[in-house]
Amino acid sequence: MKTKTKNPNTLYYNINNILKHIIYFLSYSGFFKWTDASFLGWVIASFSIGQMVASPIFGLWSNHRPRKEPLVISIFISVAANCLYAYVHVPASHNKYYMLAARGLVGFGAGNVAVVRSYIAGATSLQERTSSMANTSTCQALGFILGPVFQTCFALIGEKGVTWDMIKLQIDMYTAPALLNAFVGVLNIILIITVLREHRVDDSGRQCKNINFEEARIDEVQDSQGNIDQVAVVATNVLFFVILFIFALFETILAPLTMDMYAWTQEQAVLYNGIILAALGVEAVVIFMGVKLLSKKIGERAILLGGLIVVWVGFFILLPWGSQFPKIQWEDLHNNSIPNTTFGEIMIGFWKSAREYHTERPVGCPVEQAWCLYTPVIHLAQFFTSAVLVGIGYPACNVMSYTLYSKILGPKPQGVYMGWLTASGSGARILGPVFISHVYTYLGPRWAFSLVCVIILLTITLLGAVYKRLIAFSVRCGRIQE
Repeated sequence: MKTKTKNPNTLYYNINNILKHIIYFLSYSGFFKWTDASFLGWVIASFSIGQMVASPIFGLWSNHRPRKEPLVISIFISVAANCLYAYVHVPASHNKYYMLAARGLVGFGAGNVAVVRSYIAGATSLQERTSSMANTSTCQALGFILGPVFQTCFALIGEKGVTWDMIKLQIDMYTAPALLNAFVGVLNIILIITVLREHRVDDSGRQCKNINFEEARIDEVQDSQGNIDQVAVVATNVLFFVILFIFALFETILAPLTMDMYAWTQEQAVLYNGIILAALGVEAVVIFMGVKLLSKKIGERAILLGGLIVVWVGFFILLPWGSQFPKIQWEDLHNNSIPNTTFGEIMIGFWKSAREYHTERPVGCPVEQAWCLYTPVIHLAQFFTSAVLVGIGYPACNVMSYTLYSKILGPKPQGVYMGWLTASGSGARILGPVFISHVYTYLGPRWAFSLVCVIILLTITLLGAVYKRLIAFSVRCGRIQE
C-alpha cells in the first residue's frame, strides 16, 4: 500500500516563491535612474550570471549539509545586496557599478532555487511530484502577476519620497522595492530557522531517515550514481535551456515589435505589453493547474512534446505575410530612438516611465532598420494568437521539464544536478535577449522568428530521440511500474 505524504514545508516554499517573483519584477523599476542604456543590459544580465554561478554551489552544499544552511546564507546575501541597492545614491561616483554589484549579488542569492527544487524532489513521491512542482510554478506566476500591482503602489511614493538623514536612507519609488525585498528576506530567514523541518521520502512515498547525501548508505548512493541515465540528464538540461531561451526572447521582443509594427508610442508599449504579460501570467496559472490533472492521464513526456509543438505554432504564426507594410518612421531619433540595437536599449525603452515623454515623438518602424521597407506587417490578430499559444506552451514545457528531470535523477540527493539545471536556465535568460535583439534589429522579424522555429524543431527532434529514456529512475530500474 502506497503512502501519501503531506509536507507542510512546501507551503512555505510556495509563499516564498510568490514574494520572490513580485520583487524580481519590481527590481527593474529603478535601473534607469543610475545607468545609461548601454550599461543597463549588463545590470539586468548580472542577475542571471550571479544565479548561474551560485546554483551549483548551493546545490552541492545542500547535498552534504542541512538545507537550512544554504537557504539562510543565500537569503542573507540577497538582503545585503538589496540594502546596497538602497544606498546606491550615497557614493559620489561610480553609482552604476555599485548597482551592478548589488544586482549580481541578488542573482547569486537567487541560486537557492536549486535547493528548493531538490527539496521538493526529495520530499514527494513520484505521484505527488508533478502536482508539487506545478504548485511551485503557479506561485512564481502569481508573483509576476502581482508585481505590476505593487509597482503601481510604489509609484505613488514618487521620485523624491522621504529621506532619513541620520542613516542617509532615501525611501522613494526606486528604493522601496529593494527595502521590501530585504524585509521579506529577514522574515524568510526567521521562518527557515523556526519553522522549516527536513523531510525526505523515497519514490514510493515511504519516509526516509536520511535527509542528505552524507547520511545516505554507501551502497545506496553508489547504486544511485551508477544507474542515473546521464544521456537523459544532459538532454533534459538542453530542453530546459531552450524552453527558457524561447520565453526570454519572446519577453524581450514584445516592446520593439509592437512599436515597430503598430506604431505604438513608448507609453502605449509599456501599458499594453504590461497588460499582455499580466494576462499571460493568469493564463500560466490556469495551465499549471491543468497539467496537474492532464499529466495523470497522458504523462509528462507527452505534455512536454505537445507544449513544444504549441510554441512552434505560435512563432510560426508570427512570420510576416501579405502585402501590407508597417508605417515607416523617417525622422532621425538620435541616440534614444525606437530602433533599439542592443538588449540594454530594448529594456530601457520598455521600462522607462511614461511621464518622461511629454513631447510628441515619431512612431513607426524606423527607416534605419532596412527590413522595415520590404517586410510585411504582423497583424494584431497574428500577434495576439501567437501570445496566447506561447502562453499555453511555455508554462507546460517549463514545469514538465524539471519535473521529468527530478524523476530521472531518482532517490539520490539532487542539489548539484538541480544546480546545473538552474544554471542552464540562467544562461538562457542571458543569451535569449541578446540573440533576438540583434537578429531582429539587423535582419527583421522574418529571419528572427524563422530561426526560432528552426531551434524549436531541432528541440522537438532531440525530444523524440530521447523520448523513451525520459522515465523515472525507479521505473527504469523496475522498482515501480509506470
